[in-house]
Amino acid sequence: MRHLVKGLVIALLALPALALAQESQAEPVVTFEVLSYIWIAVCCALVLFMQAGFLLVEGGLVRSKNAVNVILKNFTDVGLGTVGYWIIGFGLMYGANDSGFIGTSSFIPTFTDTSSTLILLYQMMFAATAATIMSGAVAERFSFLPYIIGAFFVTSVIYPIFGSWAWGGSGENLGWLRELGFVDTAGATVVHSIGGWCALGALIVIGPRTGRFSRKGDVHNIPGHSLPYVALGGFILWFGWFGFNGGSVNDDFSNLGQILLNTHLGAIGGICGALAWLAATKRGFLMVMIVNGCLGGLVSVTAGVDQLAPGFALIIGIIGGIVVVASAEVLTRFRIDDAVGAISVHGFCGAWGTFAIGMFYQGDMFNAERMVAQVIGIVAALVWGLGTSFLIFSALNKVMTLRVSTKMEQRGLDISEHKEIGYSDFVITHVKADQ
Repeated sequence: MRHLVKGLVIALLALPALALAQESQAEPVVTFEVLSYIWIAVCCALVLFMQAGFLLVEGGLVRSKNAVNVILKNFTDVGLGTVGYWIIGFGLMYGANDSGFIGTSSFIPTFTDTSSTLILLYQMMFAATAATIMSGAVAERFSFLPYIIGAFFVTSVIYPIFGSWAWGGSGENLGWLRELGFVDTAGATVVHSIGGWCALGALIVIGPRTGRFSRKGDVHNIPGHSLPYVALGGFILWFGWFGFNGGSVNDDFSNLGQILLNTHLGAIGGICGALAWLAATKRGFLMVMIVNGCLGGLVSVTAGVDQLAPGFALIIGIIGGIVVVASAEVLTRFRIDDAVGAISVHGFCGAWGTFAIGMFYQGDMFNAERMVAQVIGIVAALVWGLGTSFLIFSALNKVMTLRVSTKMEQRGLDISEHKEIGYSDFVITHVKADQ
């Protein structure tokens, strides 16, 4: 029975490709083209499903009184951010790029061919991921409307302009980082580090949550309300990452196995690295850190997922898991209150993974020229992402207050900003939003 079901599934997946090949009476290579369309479409769905993972991780790591707020931020930054990317961002990223710095065409694209349309859709999913990284870091104190406006700028301007440097251009007019030989196959820096550094810029502007740090320098832990949500969200992100990285496959699918295996080994390495560091520092085996370690390992292999030998993918993932835990401690010492560890997972691990591919590039390891190009790209992402987000959020703070009042923060953003609560059965005393 199991083999029968497996055969039926394979037959159903192959039917569209076979039908199109028969209709066109083309060479067998058409089958590969149609299969590539199907695969990229599946990858688009998997990357979108990652938003459910972000939602659960971030929702579980905040207090129950703020669950609706952070979940709704995930929903709306995907919606409005995607519109911004379609109107402005795609053109800035992939339009004609004679300067090497910014695209100047293809705004509000209306492609009719399947290949271009799928590329646009896939890039929309990446843009949404960059914005969503920020929502968890600034949770429990950032007002809803200013956040959505800021996320719109991240998706439509900050992310795509850096993307044009690393991925944009064609022929003799490549993005300036791409021209240098900068390598970032699936977006460890372009997507993840940019999202992490934008989160850091926002956090510098709005400051820590009330009660997180005392005037004497003590650090007070603010635990989330549902660690099972966090674990489930971590698994969903792990699952979705096969689409996030898998879309970078060659046209003939010759490196698909390598990409998927390295993605999986990165996650496993991240878990092992976080466990090892927690054991060495005797902090206890904290579930949040281990889940984040897994995500950090995934981010770390994303830059060179198609150019790594499996053993090096595992090593890079292990170091990524260590980077997650260690960098979170460093941020805490600098009184940076990242509610979910997004900067450690995406910012620092994205930088580490981008540098690592410069060292462990398969068949050409420790190439000094490539390593220099990687460092330049990492620094450019930090300066651009952190600098522009800090300026944008500082300007927004002059026009509208980014941070909710202390009273609203204590009451919870769910009831204060949305007039609803996520766990009504557990509320003993109802507090009206207008009180």
